[in-house]
Amino acid sequence: MSTIGISAPMTTQVAVYPIRPVNVPAVKATRLRLTTRGRRVLLAIAALPIVIGIAVSVIAGGSALASGAQAAPVSFETVTVLPGDTLWSIAAEVAPEADPRVVIEDVKRLNNLSSGLIQVGSDIAIPVAYAN
Repeated sequence: MSTIGISAPMTTQVAVYPIRPVNVPAVKATRLRLTTRGRRVLLAIAALPIVIGIAVSVIAGGSALASGAQAAPVSFETVTVLPGDTLWSIAAEVAPEADPRVVIEDVKRLNNLSSGLIQVGSDIAIPVAYAN
């Protein structure tokens, strides 16, 4: 068996300190301080996306206003729903010469009904074109 021996010179660790001039005082670490102007700038930057969102919604929402200028005026008469009445029976009664399906669609559109269900005692608007 063979052995290897390594001989190295002994070294010692030497502390290395930064060299500074004797007459210059050491600089202390300072905290970050925001001035009033800095706070305002930071607040403005944080609020900018909200302001932009509001501006876009105001500008885009203005075009969706319903003015009613292009809508034709609708004249109608009302009929009170009695027990046993249906839209079909009301359509056949108010416009016997017209197709009840067309009359029912016009009545549903005028009253904003999603289905053919109506309540007893409620007033249903009938277009004047079908009223007697």
